[in-house]
Order: sequence, then structure tokens, then C-alpha cells
Amino acid sequence: MIEKILSALEKSGVKQYQVTETTKESAELFFIKRNLDMQRAANVRQAEVVVYQEFWEGERHCFGSSSVVVQESFTEEEMEGLFRDALYAAGFVKNEYYELYAGEENSADTGLAERVDVDLAELAHAFSAALFAEDVREDVFLNSAEVFAYREDTHIINSRQVDVRYRRSWVWGEFVAQCITDQDVETYHHFQYENLQKGNLPTEALRKKVRDVLEMTRARAEATSAAPAGEYRVILPGAFLKEVMQYYISRSGSSMIYPKYSAFETGCDVQGGEAKKDTINLKLKATVPYSSEGIPMTDRDLIKDGTLQLIHGNNRFACYLGIQPTGSYTSFQMPGGSVTIEEMKRQPYLEVVNFSDFQMDAFTGHFGGEIRLAFLYDGKSRVPVTGGSINGQILEAQRNLVFSKETQVENDFEGPAAVCLEGIRVAGAEA
Repeated sequence: MIEKILSALEKSGVKQYQVTETTKESAELFFIKRNLDMQRAANVRQAEVVVYQEFWEGERHCFGSSSVVVQESFTEEEMEGLFRDALYAAGFVKNEYYELYAGEENSADTGLAERVDVDLAELAHAFSAALFAEDVREDVFLNSAEVFAYREDTHIINSRQVDVRYRRSWVWGEFVAQCITDQDVETYHHFQYENLQKGNLPTEALRKKVRDVLEMTRARAEATSAAPAGEYRVILPGAFLKEVMQYYISRSGSSMIYPKYSAFETGCDVQGGEAKKDTINLKLKATVPYSSEGIPMTDRDLIKDGTLQLIHGNNRFACYLGIQPTGSYTSFQMPGGSVTIEEMKRQPYLEVVNFSDFQMDAFTGHFGGEIRLAFLYDGKSRVPVTGGSINGQILEAQRNLVFSKETQVENDFEGPAAVCLEGIRVAGAEA
């Protein structure tokens, strides 16, 4: 397929390009309650082709791009037509000029070659078994689930000698827990596990997640009212801590720094020099050997004790800033914090364990969401509550961040199991 694409690119007059060919296999299982309702397999081969056009508009040197997806069934003549249209369209994209990433003779050995190469159906069934192993209660149960095991071969080439390939395998799934006692409620959750090692699959992590979700769903059925409006010490679990920390990931990215949306620079204190409790430590984690542009990916320290170590990002904005491109990361790691979760809960708190939606705005620093389920502790009793919302500002909250000593592993995140934030505004029931 690559040869046919390259021939069509040459015939269509394209000089600069990137081709990403992927072959993706999957084994897919669909359950209604514990019963396997359907299973299927898929094998899809396609390629994304990005066509670049270098041109001048007056004194402005421009570099436009346009992308198309081609299927294995396309003829070379069909591809030629698509590439000519893409080349024409690229002439209307007036990005400041930059050079494509150039391949290296000796690419870094990242140690991220394929970790598992087992039968995908066996992999899907192994995680399905773990998923339903904790589904043993009558009052709360899994009413549906889907489990997908994937294996993907990726081959990236461009017109500047990039020619890299790798294989990755992962499992993704989703499930709905239902409780029919007190109230009939449902909660939706998903999971994903990558960098799988044969004989050491994280099935226990999935079992724990299911246990926690079933307990959460049962508590949601018991909750009938919102917490009183006011300011609270708010405890967030790791899944939402991950979203809060995305503020620092985004603000230290070259695509935010170049257009001056962010004032972060290497060596700056990302907490403004005002941290009174825990400082932030973040490490970018490579989950694939190469970025989508063929840049070798390695683990990199991003923030140490609140100090920014690195500006990260893709090739285009790295060129604009005159720095080395790192590739775009999707996963990061944090160490455990200074106190246990038990110590966090010795004072009154609102622990929000599920939101209808939780968002962090990387431009303003505001975060918040509608509360699906929380636990309110007033110093004497702990009761489930639902409804209302939280509204915080990370530039204020970062002064008093407290991370738990306990850690957890979630999709694309390994770090503290919880964070405590002080003085967070909660919209809730009127006192």
C-alpha cells in the first residue's frame, strides 16, 4: 500500500508529505448483564496522508497542509486525484513556514517495543472474566458491558527520511452499573490498559475498579439531596486529579507558549512561588516508541518540585520556538504526596467521587462540574449527596494542594489516588 501511495504522490506533483499507515486488528465482546450477546473481529488497513504546500504570500513564507485518508481498495488513479485536491487545498492554509521533522539515522531505542502478542480473543475474554468476577450482588450489578482488545501496526514515513514502525496492543472497555434499590440509577464507566505484558495483565486493577463502581452506584441510589451551598475542603479522586493536572501539561506545551497563551518558561515556578503545602512533580510518559510525526518518544521530567523543566510539543511549534521537538504526550506520572487519605478525612470535607461532567479550562484555570455523587463529612457523620456543582480556580487552589500517599493507575495517568483542595465553592442546596 505504501508503494502505491508514494507513486501516486509523485505523479500528483506532491513534494512534501507524511504517510501514516495503520493495520488495526480487534476482538470485540458485547454483553447484556453477564451474557455474551455478540462477538466479532475486525481487521482494517488504511493510511492518513498529509500533503504539504510551501508558498509565499507577499513577503510571508507559508507552509500549508491538508490531509486525506485512503483505503487499501483505492486505485492509484483515485489516490492521485485525492492528492491533487489536497495539494490545492493546502495552498489556502497560511501557517508560518516550518520544516518537517527529519529522520535520524540511529533512532533512540526507547524499550517500548510490543509488550504482548497473544490471541486477541483470549485477551478480551481474560479482561471480561475480570470485569464480571466482582459482579456478585443482587441489589447492584452490571447491566451491560463491551470489551475490545486491539493490536495495531503503525508505519510512519515522510519526505525527509522519517521511516519508523512499531506495534502496540491494548484493551479498552465500557460498562454500565445499575442499582434498583431505593432508586433505579445507572452509572457509566470505561477503562483502558496499555503496555500490556504477557503473563502480567492488570486484571486485578480492573476488578478493583468494578468493586469501587458498584459501591459508588449503590451509594448514588441512597443519595437524595445536594450538599448545602458554601465553601468546602474538596477531595477529588485520581481520575479528576488527572484533569486538574492537565492545566500544567497544557500550559507547558509549545502550542500554548508560542502564541503567548501561556507565560510558562523553563525554570519558572508553575505554582507562582506560593505553594504552602505539596509542590507539583510531573513526568511525561512515553506510551509508544514514536510520536505521530516519527519523533522518538522517551519519558521526560516536566516539573520538579514546582519548577518547569521542559517545554514539550510537536515539531511545528518547536521549530517556531527554536527548540527540540519532543512529540506530543498523552500520559503522565506523579509521585505520591505527603498525607494518607485517612489523614485527609480527619477534618470536614466534601469528597466528590463522580461528576456528570468535569472540565479544566487550560486558558483560565477554572475547573468544575456537576456533582453526580459525593460524600459529605461534617465532623460527625458521612452521608452521600447528589446534585449541585463545584467551581474552582487552580491559580488559587495550587497554593494549598495536598496529594495522597496512596497511588493509583488509571488510563494515561499514574499518581496520587486523591487530592485535597481548600476553599472550593460549591453550588448546592440553600441552607
